Amino acid sequence: MSASSISQYHFGYQKSLVPKSTRITSIDVLRGVVMMVMALDHVRDYFHYDAFFYSPSDLAQTSVPLFFTRWATHFCAPVFIFLAGTSAYLYGRSRDKKQLSLFLFTRGIWLMVAECFIVTLEWTFNPSYPYFNLAVIWVTGLSMVLMSALIYLNRGVIFTIGIVIIAGHNLLDGIHVPGAGAASFIWALLHEPGYFTFENISFSVRYPLLPWIGIMAAGYALGGFFSRTYNPGQRRAAFLCLGTAAILLFVILRISNLYGDAAHWSFQKSEVFSLLSFLNVSKYPPSLLYTLITLGPALIFLSLAEKPLNKWTSVAHIFGRVPMFYYLAHLFLIHVLAIAAATLSGYDWSDMILSSSVNKAENLQGYGFDLISVYVVWIAVLFILYPFCKWFDRYKRANQSTKWWLSYL
Repeated sequence: MSASSISQYHFGYQKSLVPKSTRITSIDVLRGVVMMVMALDHVRDYFHYDAFFYSPSDLAQTSVPLFFTRWATHFCAPVFIFLAGTSAYLYGRSRDKKQLSLFLFTRGIWLMVAECFIVTLEWTFNPSYPYFNLAVIWVTGLSMVLMSALIYLNRGVIFTIGIVIIAGHNLLDGIHVPGAGAASFIWALLHEPGYFTFENISFSVRYPLLPWIGIMAAGYALGGFFSRTYNPGQRRAAFLCLGTAAILLFVILRISNLYGDAAHWSFQKSEVFSLLSFLNVSKYPPSLLYTLITLGPALIFLSLAEKPLNKWTSVAHIFGRVPMFYYLAHLFLIHVLAIAAATLSGYDWSDMILSSSVNKAENLQGYGFDLISVYVVWIAVLFILYPFCKWFDRYKRANQSTKWWLSYL
């Protein structure tokens, strides 16, 4: 990452799925919060000096503020994709299975194409497409394509499938397909991230399908809690219990180091860094523990967020209503600002025309700013985007019934 995703996680999906009179405000607020946080991670990619040298989760080199700057963004992708499943269920309340299946299939294909040819271009600004990043929007789309078939199953069966995949996919961690051929590439698409080059075109696969389709399936199944006939108090209690149980299970499994994450925690040079090690779960692919510690708090958030909007949640609400528009706009804006920053720092603007990820650009070695500057740019990005997102939300609500293509944005 994101941020569905990048999900309306799908990324633009919720508005089109839920009739205006039954729209779930808490879902929009949660999605909006994680999208705002997602932008922080992408700003860090393009503006932080240390991003060119080491990962913020590298405990040998990171600082506490940098670690948590990155760790906070772990919530983005799982929440987006989980809510994509929930949104799919809500869409199906007023449509038959065939209509839902067709929408998920076509929406999924669209997101996969958008990842390759729109999002990739925004990441690189390189129209020759030397590099494709098959990331969160790609896997959201691919998961939707599979969900277009899964929805014909009983909701309890879908939930079971989702939980089994989430809980069990780490059993595959020991399976590796060496080399850079087709078999290795397919395995990367399914479970083990990798980087591949075919005919001088590179593909970065960081979001393998298996764990993410499990998360989407679980989100779809739990969408039943938002049924019109379901008691809101019982829903809030259920989400609070499920979220708390997920966090407790995370703590138990993490302490034991027995299962759930290939990267074990250990005692470090200080108590604080030992805590960082404890929290330093694996995102690529998302481990069971990663999923528990991100979706657990998200479920608790949903249980507490069913209340009237205030001045803070109303901002997140706007971003959460137009996620695909926001996602595309924020990447473009961040990259444009990075070009300006690089030019003002003495680099050529063309150094930001990329052939791979920005932190691998050799011409940009030495470029970047401190972490405080990253936060300043992030806040500026949110301020700039807010009026545009508010305008697009109004436009979409006013025209969605007559302009079918808006459901894909």
